[in-house]
Amino acid sequence: MTRIFPSLAVLASLLAVPSVASAQTCTGDRVAGAVRLETVVTDVRNAHGEVAITIYANDPKKFLAKGGKLLRARVPSGAPTTRACFWLPAGQYEVAVYHDENGDQHFNRTLFMPKEGYAFSNDAPTTFGLPKLSDARFTLPAGGASVRMKMRYP
Repeated sequence: MTRIFPSLAVLASLLAVPSVASAQTCTGDRVAGAVRLETVVTDVRNAHGEVAITIYANDPKKFLAKGGKLLRARVPSGAPTTRACFWLPAGQYEVAVYHDENGDQHFNRTLFMPKEGYAFSNDAPTTFGLPKLSDARFTLPAGGASVRMKMRYP
């Protein structure tokens, strides 16, 4: 009977390893003061290609601008939900997402319309063009957070 309990302790410690490993796969540096931001993209229509999740640092000059990103993760598409995580200091951010179904690492669009799925933090509206930074802004608290976004397709 005494041999079973040490074995259970070893087994329990082995089962705990995946949660530690998954925390280390977040994009960004896990430095002092960094907190975990989990992004959850829902309504992904298929598992083709990848989902690009981009974090912006609450700067109107950089939001959705070429070269303006703070961090980006490209993760295999999962339907109906795709997740990624980031290590960031607490603060205000915006998230932009697109479903790169063909895997060419570009957000494909026509002159006026996107060809691939997209999403923004706070499900910011895009009635005519890009969303306003203020509509996509959210606060990442010192304890970390999870942000959910619904993928929209043309």
